[in-house]
Amino acid sequence: MKMAAGCVSACRVSAYHPSSIGDTPVVIRGFNLKFQQKEKTGTNGKYRASLIMNPESFEVGRLIGSYGFMNVTSYSGLQSRPDFENSSQANDVGGLRFQDVREGDVQIRLYEGRVTQGQRRGTPIIFKVYPGKQVGGVEADMMASNELKTHAFLQSCSPICHNIQILLGGFETKTGEQWLAFRNDGKYCAADYAKASCEKVSKNLALGEQKFWNPFEQEQYIKRKRSFIINLLQGAFRGLAFMHDNEMLHQSVGPASVVLNTMVDKDAAYLVPRLRDLAFAVDIQMSSLEENFGGLSEGLWRRARSAGAFSPMEKRAFGIADDIYGAGLLFAYLAFIPFCEAGIIDSLSLQRLLESTFKLDLGAAREYCLADDRFLEAVKFLDVGDGAGWELLQAMLNPDFRNRPIAEAVVNHRFLTGALL
Repeated sequence: MKMAAGCVSACRVSAYHPSSIGDTPVVIRGFNLKFQQKEKTGTNGKYRASLIMNPESFEVGRLIGSYGFMNVTSYSGLQSRPDFENSSQANDVGGLRFQDVREGDVQIRLYEGRVTQGQRRGTPIIFKVYPGKQVGGVEADMMASNELKTHAFLQSCSPICHNIQILLGGFETKTGEQWLAFRNDGKYCAADYAKASCEKVSKNLALGEQKFWNPFEQEQYIKRKRSFIINLLQGAFRGLAFMHDNEMLHQSVGPASVVLNTMVDKDAAYLVPRLRDLAFAVDIQMSSLEENFGGLSEGLWRRARSAGAFSPMEKRAFGIADDIYGAGLLFAYLAFIPFCEAGIIDSLSLQRLLESTFKLDLGAAREYCLADDRFLEAVKFLDVGDGAGWELLQAMLNPDFRNRPIAEAVVNHRFLTGALL
């Protein structure tokens, strides 16, 4: 299992200039990543014809950021108490384990750019650059190929989903780098929003009563933030539901895998969250599940077997539930981080708090957080609708994968419909 570790915040858009990578000009050749044909709605072959594959159709702008991936390398025992590791209880909590993570070998670079030829001429784009085999190894090529074919397939499905990033095409350099060109629908991600939001919380607390002398103003500030986060989550989960409906898993859902077109709370009505980072997507059609597993999905199916999922149907159910669990951690992240001061808690600390300290008992986690004023606004947010947020979060993080809801049920949950706000 892998997930995006976070991205460097992008800067303002500036004029475009021909770009070079190091001392080597961007010399490009035909894009040679292979597509896997699908037997479902549409085919990659049909959509491939509409992708821009001619490298001369692109202009590369400036570097705007980079990010990597966290790689789950092993599992160790739950560590909530010193005596817990050696107890028989360690094997009774749904197989939960701490994840030992390291930064992955594949580092992604992001560039601004635009289309210079054809019907899409002038369209602003974001290049996602995978290193060549010499730098990133075989894994980088596998990730680039998987991301391209997944986007191509999903964009062949009808109707197209507005909550998944749009791939316009790409090319390959002489050094083997794979450049994927995505429509520029925003250079910020949910992690950037959470960071900016918690920094604003710290600033407001430092100002004290000078910031909100009017209680109504404070109430509106919190209401706008809640609406923004609800819209963000619902959009991200709609994208996930679309993938699942079309027999694809995301397998990298996290704060850095949701791109945003705005980070301004008052613009929540115009927010369109889009899932990105489909490099680890997994095909869960029955025909694919019956084949031998390997490559990027090997870890997923190993964990499926450990959880008792052996038949193709059980593996499919496990994969969907695994995506829901990742989405649940994203939900928890956005329910806490934006409402807390900067530095109070981060994503890994929050995950350990829920998984290890409280063993996914969200009722106990609520009581703990309620006693700490630093988490008060997060608790109030999840308390909306007589605890509807806690109810949904508990369902998504259920220790038994068989009891987690499907993505469509998550999207339609009363906490995310907006009616409670």
